[in-house]
Amino acid sequence: MIFITARFRVRPEVADAWPETTRPFTEATRSEPGCLWFDWSRSLDDPNEYVLVEAFRDGAAGAAHVQSDHFREAQSTLPPHLAETPRIVSIEVPQEDWSELGEMRIS
Repeated sequence: MIFITARFRVRPEVADAWPETTRPFTEATRSEPGCLWFDWSRSLDDPNEYVLVEAFRDGAAGAAHVQSDHFREAQSTLPPHLAETPRIVSIEVPQEDWSELGEMRIS
């Protein structure tokens, strides 16, 4: 799978509205056949930073995502809300889902 984590620093005056601002993009992405997950979290240390954790079945699914109409629309509608260019880590990993954290296994 393609595993991606991205950090979005948004302008302080729009930080509380970010979940609603991104809702159409989020819902459209989650409905893609190759999307495994697409989850936003707000930083505990910086209320103006959101972290996106997303995964796609494979490179073809990732390519379909960045070529989608909703991705192109997000490229024009989301940047005005940002304080800086988002930062990203993207890697291909040989698995299809989350693995258990064995060091904290609940038995």
